Amino acid sequence: MIQNKMKTVPTLDWLSDLSVFAVNRLPAHSDHHYYETMVEAKNAGAMKWRHELNGNWKFTYSVNPFNRPAHFFQSEFDCSGWGDILVPGHIQLQGYGKPQYVNTMYPWDGHNDIRPPEIPADHNPVGSYVKMFTVPAHMQDKPLFISFQGVESAFYVWLNGEFIGYSEDSFTPSEFELTPYLQKGENKLAVEVYQRSTGSWLEDQDFWRLSGIFRDVYLYTVPEIHVVDAHIHADLDTAFTKGTLQVDLKLLSVDRSPARIALVLHDAKGNLIAGSNGVSSEGKGTISVLVDQPELWSAENPYLYQLFIQVYNESGSLLEVVPQKVGFRRFELVDKVMRLNGERIVFKGVNRHEFNCRTGRAINKEDMIWDIKMMKRHSINAVRTSHYPNQSYWYELCDEYGIYVIDEMNLETHGSWQKMGAVEPSWNIPGNKLEWEDIVMDRAISMVERDKNHPSILIWSCGNESYAGEVILNVSNYFRKADPSRLVHYEGVFHNRKYNDTSDMESRMYAKPAEIEAYLNENPDKPYISCEYMHAMGNSLGGMDKYTDLEQKYPMYQGGFIWDYIDQAIMKKDRYGNEFLAYGGDFDDRPTDYGFCTNGIVYATRELSPKMQEVKYLYQNIKLVPDGKGVTISNDNLFTDTVQYDLEYTLYQEGNRLWEERVQVVVKPQSKGRVEFAFPKEIASAAGEYCIHTSFKLKESTRWADAGYEIAFGQYIYHVKTNEVKPAIAGALRVVEGDANIGVHGSDFTIMFSKQAGSLTSLNYAGREMIALPPAPLFWRATTDNDRGFSQGFHSGLWYAASLARKCVATTITKEAGATCIAFTYQFSIHSEIRVVTSYTVLVDGSVHVKSVYNGVANLPQIPTFALSFKIPADYNQLEWYAMGPEENYSDRMRGARLGIFNNQVDDQQAGYLMPQESGNRTGVRWVCVTNKKGQGMRISFVSEPVECNFSPYTAFELEHAHHLFELPNVHYTVVTVAGKQMGVGGDDSWGAPVHDEYLIPADQSIEFEFMIQRI
Repeated sequence: MIQNKMKTVPTLDWLSDLSVFAVNRLPAHSDHHYYETMVEAKNAGAMKWRHELNGNWKFTYSVNPFNRPAHFFQSEFDCSGWGDILVPGHIQLQGYGKPQYVNTMYPWDGHNDIRPPEIPADHNPVGSYVKMFTVPAHMQDKPLFISFQGVESAFYVWLNGEFIGYSEDSFTPSEFELTPYLQKGENKLAVEVYQRSTGSWLEDQDFWRLSGIFRDVYLYTVPEIHVVDAHIHADLDTAFTKGTLQVDLKLLSVDRSPARIALVLHDAKGNLIAGSNGVSSEGKGTISVLVDQPELWSAENPYLYQLFIQVYNESGSLLEVVPQKVGFRRFELVDKVMRLNGERIVFKGVNRHEFNCRTGRAINKEDMIWDIKMMKRHSINAVRTSHYPNQSYWYELCDEYGIYVIDEMNLETHGSWQKMGAVEPSWNIPGNKLEWEDIVMDRAISMVERDKNHPSILIWSCGNESYAGEVILNVSNYFRKADPSRLVHYEGVFHNRKYNDTSDMESRMYAKPAEIEAYLNENPDKPYISCEYMHAMGNSLGGMDKYTDLEQKYPMYQGGFIWDYIDQAIMKKDRYGNEFLAYGGDFDDRPTDYGFCTNGIVYATRELSPKMQEVKYLYQNIKLVPDGKGVTISNDNLFTDTVQYDLEYTLYQEGNRLWEERVQVVVKPQSKGRVEFAFPKEIASAAGEYCIHTSFKLKESTRWADAGYEIAFGQYIYHVKTNEVKPAIAGALRVVEGDANIGVHGSDFTIMFSKQAGSLTSLNYAGREMIALPPAPLFWRATTDNDRGFSQGFHSGLWYAASLARKCVATTITKEAGATCIAFTYQFSIHSEIRVVTSYTVLVDGSVHVKSVYNGVANLPQIPTFALSFKIPADYNQLEWYAMGPEENYSDRMRGARLGIFNNQVDDQQAGYLMPQESGNRTGVRWVCVTNKKGQGMRISFVSEPVECNFSPYTAFELEHAHHLFELPNVHYTVVTVAGKQMGVGGDDSWGAPVHDEYLIPADQSIEFEFMIQRI
């Protein structure tokens, strides 16, 4: 027998009993693999001693415990008529029950008047699972165990009618021994999963509330002597030149006989580096080897040694080989600064939920590989596992690809202390309620024991948004005692400084840049990180540079983690059978927090959002600052130089490439370098706008990107002027002043203006009409999620009315040689003093000079935008830009954009934000051509200063009133919007933070802009 089996009768009372959270569950242990031979261990393929039970299980669903088939686990109970469910997978995403999204409040709020540890009795969905299996021949006659890698939130297990065990904690493994109740041939495994349990009070994360067996399930057996647990200590001396590899082992021996243990250490190329031998005693063993001048692990150079732990019996036969990747690194606080291998670290991080739009948190290896490659490609060097331990494979990837990890235990009790934003901890858990300590500590222990050998994990986190108290303080002290090689993080002490010692670092959520600076200027005791910042909900991430700029200014500012990585949106079908991405409330789930689950810099479909453009630039470790003569290179990497990159610099005139050069330059880490340009002098002598674009690109392919991939860029824009006078355009205009219309006619064009409509009504070039709806002043943009959080509609809603309710009070005509100007003056009902004058000057070639002027009025709220908007036929949907791009950008989110010529289509302008809102804007527009597929259309170009432009299938008002993309109307027009100014999008948070002042448009400020329309 491997353990003393606890004979007990399971009861539903355990679901709400604080003292019962694990019955017959095996102790947590390291997540290592093990093999029979060195050959198998080196190949590290599928484990012979493991047998997956993933796949189809028989299943039935009950809305509460009273309706469940209580005796389904019995051997004679016939489940053959039940339906099927896929494991791993969530119950609610496979046709049973419904998912529910809530953020801070508990999902039963308003339905059940309960307090912890009570659970709802009337609605506690139960999933009854049955799996028939036969033990593989090579695993028979050995002790047999079962591992559930993740079950939400509590479950009971039976085998052949006999009770096996019970467990809570959704996000760490639960393992049980099956040996005593196995039978020859087919075995019946029965699992009863409850959505609500005491543990649910501790799992109030900002995510979809789901349940079921959502991670792998497998059987495993072990050889006669087995490494149950291995604790790998890869320590460095203070000079980082000598490594000590200490391995602490716990062994399981069927007959309690001692074992001989051998360590074999190889470098990354497979060369033998060191070895050592030892003997176990009383099931334990400690062996050490010394490594001189070890290669050090970091995200920049994730160097991993390969360790093999060999287990021999007394007669010298090899019984087991444990392969383990090992990274030597030292992480510590020195002079109040977090340092990795002696160097100050800056976390350029993101919070990441495990999520897939079709399978929820039941993600696969392909999802994880996609995620980690995208992070590496976009300069992200750190992840916080918000807010629970992830699958083990994720940490393996972080070890191998190089990502720093804050590993966060499965604890969040948000709704117990914060109600509708107010801090009210009267019944907070766990707080100082020591009766909660065991169940909370169990989660901490399970995480540490499983994940302790991953070099990528630098910090243990005590959970998220659970206020503060003795219980969490005790958890942090456990972390420090169990693993002194890592630091401890917890943000909640911000709300109760009595427990300040819980966290080794000051960690805050959504503090404004000024608040962070205030902390850093007060000679603080701890370094600072933003465990959550830049709330990336919808069209967001404006002003991110205000945070990243602090990295160079304050040594104790050590970065932050964007909230968050991926939209939590679930694929659903509308009433017509078409798929769409659904958010909270779309499943009739109440209570709900609606679209607050869509905060990703990656869409739920694992496509990049435009926000990633800014992230990549602001997080890049190499800064390129070109000027007219050369480029200054700042290598902010801690450990690696630039030898793996080619430096490319390219000269453009008006977006057209004139010269390109590729050179090699080596800039040491934390150093600067300089490269002078080699452009011929005569090449940039003509008048015009020039741009020098510099970039570092990979010389060779890596596991995360192909050769030639750009990892950093910078650009310099300048102008060459001449006194050259443009020749006058020949021709004449014929102006017809009718009673209601003014027609301006020229060679092959007619341009019409209406006194009644008070606007331009026709741009007819060679019989092709371009105007579908006349231009009108626009002060309103479709509300973004951040606008909504700031109550933009409440503060500035009168500008919505101004965009719809205007009156043309004057029309003037001015005729000059070769030009005719028609100007319209508009008055607005919202305020008698507001005036906008829009003038159209028609030239003899048919081009139109447009100018719009707003006069500025005091004591009015900020203006979302000042623009001119009109419709053209939808066939004009091909776009070519000379502007900042290629992705959308805004006044406070344009650092990652670059000046160039880009092509896309009008449909591409509508970003995939789940709730329709403003998107697709481009700043710095020099010109943009909108044409049909024949190349016919118009060109809009700036006159004095670049403008902002947007081409959309929808008006701001159509977007404003749709809650899902599928609610938008069929496309009949291309909506053209040219703006002198649009306010920034903001992003400090999405529940009240305004856009920073410099990116707002004060109403008392006069604004004017002008542009040209030319036919193509």
